[in-house]
Amino acid sequence: MFHDDDASASGRRPDAIIPGADLSALSLEDLAERRRLLEAELQRIDAMTQEKQAGRSAADAVFKL
Repeated sequence: MFHDDDASASGRRPDAIIPGADLSALSLEDLAERRRLLEAELQRIDAMTQEKQAGRSAADAVFKL
């Protein structure tokens, strides 16, 4: 099946950040909030990356010959 852009967009939260979206209509406050949300998401990604790296290191230590 093909995905219709409108159908996939309808499943998104109304405040979802879409990469590449036009920013010109956003106020300074909206831009600041968007930046805050993106920085929080980057921190979440960094934390998950560290957890996965720790898990991989532990597995490597177990299976190291």
